[in-house]
Amino acid sequence: MTTPNIKMVRIDERLIHGQGQLWIKNLGVNLVICANDQVSTDEFQQTLMKTVIPEDVGVRFWTIEKTAEVIHKAAPHQTIFVIVASVADAKKLCELGFPMTELNIGNIHHAENKQKISQFIYLSTNEKMDLQELQQKYHIKFNTKTSPVSNDGVQDIDNLLKAIQ
Repeated sequence: MTTPNIKMVRIDERLIHGQGQLWIKNLGVNLVICANDQVSTDEFQQTLMKTVIPEDVGVRFWTIEKTAEVIHKAAPHQTIFVIVASVADAKKLCELGFPMTELNIGNIHHAENKQKISQFIYLSTNEKMDLQELQQKYHIKFNTKTSPVSNDGVQDIDNLLKAIQ
């Protein structure tokens, strides 16, 4: 079994949107996988998301389970950008054997009982615990770069995760 050429795994509640074009171009990928159980069966949402993906880039809308199941079948020439909607989805990918080493936490919206981590990231207690598990059990590294062209840097969330213990 070969290791697939995954350029980035990103959490963004919006999934594929205009900003995604910047990531696709910057990463130089030729395949985008939107790993989301709801969107995998929603043709309307898929059609909207396809409008922002260049024609020469393939796109798949798969469930979390199918993504983890078939990722190892990727051809060597495929360069892949995987996007999920939540920390829970990223964690489930890892639990199912998806080969993740780094996770970009890009956009998690504000909601009740969530703590502001950055301008675009709000985390619940459960999300913090899931990130801690991803870090400790699966040795995932995190970054919070909002876009490939931003100068906002990468925020260190290690101290946040240590505070949970």
